[in-house]
Amino acid sequence: MKKAWRAGRLANAIKVAGMPQRPRVTDILVLMVPPLLWAGNAVAGRMASGLISPMTLNLLRWCLAFCILLPIAGQVLRPGSLLWPQWRRFALLGLLGTSGYNALNYLALHTSTAINVTLVASSTPVWMLLMGRLFFGQAISPRQVLGAGLSIAGVLLVLTHGEWAMLQQLRLVKGDFYVLLASLGWAVYSWLLAHPTPESASLRQDWPRFLLAQVLFGLVWSSLFTTGEWVLTPAHVDWGWPLMAVLAYVAIGPSILAYGAFGAGIQRAGPHVAAHFTNLTPLFTALLSAFFLGERPHLFHGLAFVLIMAGIALSRED
Repeated sequence: MKKAWRAGRLANAIKVAGMPQRPRVTDILVLMVPPLLWAGNAVAGRMASGLISPMTLNLLRWCLAFCILLPIAGQVLRPGSLLWPQWRRFALLGLLGTSGYNALNYLALHTSTAINVTLVASSTPVWMLLMGRLFFGQAISPRQVLGAGLSIAGVLLVLTHGEWAMLQQLRLVKGDFYVLLASLGWAVYSWLLAHPTPESASLRQDWPRFLLAQVLFGLVWSSLFTTGEWVLTPAHVDWGWPLMAVLAYVAIGPSILAYGAFGAGIQRAGPHVAAHFTNLTPLFTALLSAFFLGERPHLFHGLAFVLIMAGIALSRED
């Protein structure tokens, strides 16, 4: 009886993962949490750019997150856990999601402007659709294409402050290609979350354990990247309260809370819908600047929000 109940629960989990349900109000609220926290991560990353090298920042971020998760989810690391038969999959998730994606973004903040980084990252919904079509057999509807266009238009409206002529001043640099590579990896990562194996689907029901499994392998990748940084570049760490405050924030908010919320949102709404919510990040960044720096919000912020939310609404077929 107990085995049958577990089998039914697992089948239900796989069904939910493979066939996302129509987003509810609670799902929308959950998916708004990651871009809000990632907006703070962008600000924190820029603040820390002179204090610590990018790969080292990423490694210390996930080391701290690992220590926080270990007391509540450490059982997943024990011999016989569902993690070990799936270690190759979690090694890939750790590379694409926790390690490579963030390392490339921190690196980009050292070599590109914030406007360029955000603009290139806004292409994520497009890559999400293409990856779903090429590798996961997902059809692309005209509504989804229109939704991606509206979402990107909302991002452009924020970046240009409503003055489209500013786009003529943009020049792509090396850091922008780092963000493009990160966006492609994030698209694959999101689809892998939406299409788990039966074993990883069962493990995903406990998101702290699921995240810790990714972080474990992400630390291996991050350690390799950081070693290369210290061997090949003039890496540095300037210890002090400003850096410690940044590390505490990026480990708890953009790492543990945001990744947990994003994974839960993908499970319910699907990766192509969740991708559009990431385009709220530049808007939330502007609003955080208004709150912390006293910069007044403008009409184009409201218009951008309408465009992005319209893109989200169109991204999901009835």
